[in-house]
Amino acid sequence: MIATITAQDIAFAIIAFVGVLSALRMVTTRNVVHGALYLVITLAMIGAGYLVMAAEFVAWVQIVIYVGAIVVLLLFALMLTKAPIGREALDNQQRGISALVALAVLAGLVFLILDAFRTDTIDLLPPTTTGQIGEALFRNFVAPFEIVSILLLAALIGAIAIARKDDPVDDGKTVSASTTRTTRRVP
Repeated sequence: MIATITAQDIAFAIIAFVGVLSALRMVTTRNVVHGALYLVITLAMIGAGYLVMAAEFVAWVQIVIYVGAIVVLLLFALMLTKAPIGREALDNQQRGISALVALAVLAGLVFLILDAFRTDTIDLLPPTTTGQIGEALFRNFVAPFEIVSILLLAALIGAIAIARKDDPVDDGKTVSASTTRTTRRVP
């Protein structure tokens, strides 16, 4: 059986290449803000992959929620907590251990995927509509949805509290050099 390559296959390959490249840059960059921007590209490519696979609702949820909300929250947290940004903040001596852990996780995932798809046929579920997904989300999973939104709000408030912790508080007892005046008498 000869497989033909379609335009959808080529588009998916290009999107996958850009996504993998930006994911590699995300974990190898030495600047936290650049890493967050590479994360935007990676998550956008995942959404584009969903679009190519004709899962439009999942694609737009991916882009709106992850690219639009989570990454913006991450950037706000970086800016508000005054996190160290640059080479010194991210450089450590655990590259070998992290590479071994990454290879072990990759081997585990490859084993699980190969084991899960050993059969030649895959039974697909009947297609669902956006209305069915929304009904299931807001009927059966509304409590976890609201809990996550409260958790994200608490994280944002915590970031603001940590960022404002370093600011000095004027309690009226301290006298700064700018408020004291010295008068000189000229003889």
